[in-house]
Amino acid sequence: MTATTPRTTVTEREARRVAEAAREQDWRKPSFAKELFLGRFRLDLIHPHPLPDEESVRRGEEFLAKLRAFCETEIDSARIEREARIPDEVVAGLKELGALGMKIDPKYGGLGLTQLYYNKALALVGSVSPAVGALLSAHQSIGVPQPLKLFGTQEQKDAFLPRCARTDISAFLLTEPDVGSDPARLATTAVPDGDHYVLDGVKLWTTNGVVADLLVVMARVPKSEGHKGGITAFVVEATAQGVTVENRNAFMGLRGIENGVTRFHRVRVPAAHRIGPEGAGLKIALTTLNTGRLSLPAMCAGAGKWCLKIAREWSAEREQWGKPVALHEAVGSKISFIAATTFALEAVLDLSSQMADEDRNDIRIEAALAKLYGSEMAWKMADELVQIRGGRGYETAESLRARGERPVPAEQILRDLRINRIFEGSTEIMHLLIAREAVDAHLSVAGDLIDPDKPLSAKARAGANAGVFYAKWLPKLVAGPGQLPTAYGEFKHGIDLSGHLRYVERTARKLARSTFYAMSRWQGRMETKQGFLGRIVDIGAELFAMSAACVRAERLWREGEHGREAYQLADAFCRQARIRVDELFGRLWTNTDDLDRKVVRAVLAGAYTWLEEGVLDPSGEGPWIADATPGASTGENARRPFGS
Repeated sequence: MTATTPRTTVTEREARRVAEAAREQDWRKPSFAKELFLGRFRLDLIHPHPLPDEESVRRGEEFLAKLRAFCETEIDSARIEREARIPDEVVAGLKELGALGMKIDPKYGGLGLTQLYYNKALALVGSVSPAVGALLSAHQSIGVPQPLKLFGTQEQKDAFLPRCARTDISAFLLTEPDVGSDPARLATTAVPDGDHYVLDGVKLWTTNGVVADLLVVMARVPKSEGHKGGITAFVVEATAQGVTVENRNAFMGLRGIENGVTRFHRVRVPAAHRIGPEGAGLKIALTTLNTGRLSLPAMCAGAGKWCLKIAREWSAEREQWGKPVALHEAVGSKISFIAATTFALEAVLDLSSQMADEDRNDIRIEAALAKLYGSEMAWKMADELVQIRGGRGYETAESLRARGERPVPAEQILRDLRINRIFEGSTEIMHLLIAREAVDAHLSVAGDLIDPDKPLSAKARAGANAGVFYAKWLPKLVAGPGQLPTAYGEFKHGIDLSGHLRYVERTARKLARSTFYAMSRWQGRMETKQGFLGRIVDIGAELFAMSAACVRAERLWREGEHGREAYQLADAFCRQARIRVDELFGRLWTNTDDLDRKVVRAVLAGAYTWLEEGVLDPSGEGPWIADATPGASTGENARRPFGS
């Protein structure tokens, strides 16, 4: 029988404490999305739409032109899918182009592109090969460059950033075989030893880990004399003695991705390679992801553009019952959804990216919403494209080519996009993360009131503070500009978007009232109502996307570029989104959440095992979670740096 690693036991309260300590506690800058969840529609924070400066545009467009030419001539997406590897010459070409250093300051050899143009580049590359997009994104968005840019010492920047800009590929290693979104149970250790740390443990799903030269590794430093301890971030050389890539993982999509299992056995890491102080690892990871998460919706927006192109071309060509299938309402509604949603995804992406570049606003919620919304909606668009294509949507590109038809990889994009609902925080975890930030103001004034461990004196103080806060806040949720027929009148040019913005303003107040009612009803149990919180977040995501779509349409109108068409797309998107929002509100209080919990308990207790009879399980033998006991590796090193 296969041995398994003893699980690290952590209480729910301890896990919550670790996660809470990693959060950014303060809001030093305004946040459009935070205000939205509080019932305050701060259109002034996003309108007029922020714009990049001319020099950033010049440099960005110049690079995009080079990148486009490279993608058209040098990246064979069918070959990457067929061989499940990115060819060495493609990576060499990307290095020569400077694509490894898109976000790195020119003084370190990078291109110094803005977040806006970095995301445009990822959308472009990802449309040709999502695997190449993932390679570049993992390297720059969460790999070594970003945490060093934010938290590294000058010596670390001088040592590592020039390498990352031109030659070295980096990876980010947090997840472990038995640790996902609950970092309190992190088992990899970094034990202080003089001017070094000794690293031991196993990391799973290490995107770029198979080919990386540099690794960002999260490990737990034991508390000891002179050491605060806690989860800490390190830069580790992939060639260091004791680092072994034990497996290159394979997935249903992203077949060229270099993702593996990495074991550390008594790996000596210089203390000078520690990023930030001991115990700051999770805070560094979360702060890095505040803007790093935008890379994923960038590729989702790019996927939407491709889905729209294929849907348009195919639906005009394919005829059924005497007319193109696009003109049949059942198909046309799908095309309308793809077009309107693509417009909105790009609006959310560009707005969030430009706000990140200007650094005037706190965009931690906006970036998280962009990731959540982009990954969910892109998957739906790809699914609709497969449906529009029918049997050809389910058929592989190679099979289509073999029988003489255009090799459209619709089924591949469906597989490739599926991981985005899991990558960098699953949809379920994103719901909880965003919900925590959305109710932060409430917890700040009433946290002690609903904390069972707090004494009565603390509860009394919290009650008094909460009374003052809600006495001022609740009356403001009764009325607002959304009830004035003339509000937001500048958003009217033939097509009227002002009504949609009034809807957003009214609905934001309704959303805030619903959150307050829920906290009053459930108090400390609010955090267990994940179904309710998920719907609250989904409503906020739709309202954010509606706002971004309207602001983008107005910007394009003023610039005289596709203004009328943009208004039409924004109008279509907002009308579709309003239907989804109204349905979500209906499900806030009328749902099967309580019944679902009872059914789940019965399932786990084995009450329905009779329902599983009549089938065979083709799964093989083995533990559900692989053994991750620290120790020396027993297999060959599967590391395969590009060009080796």
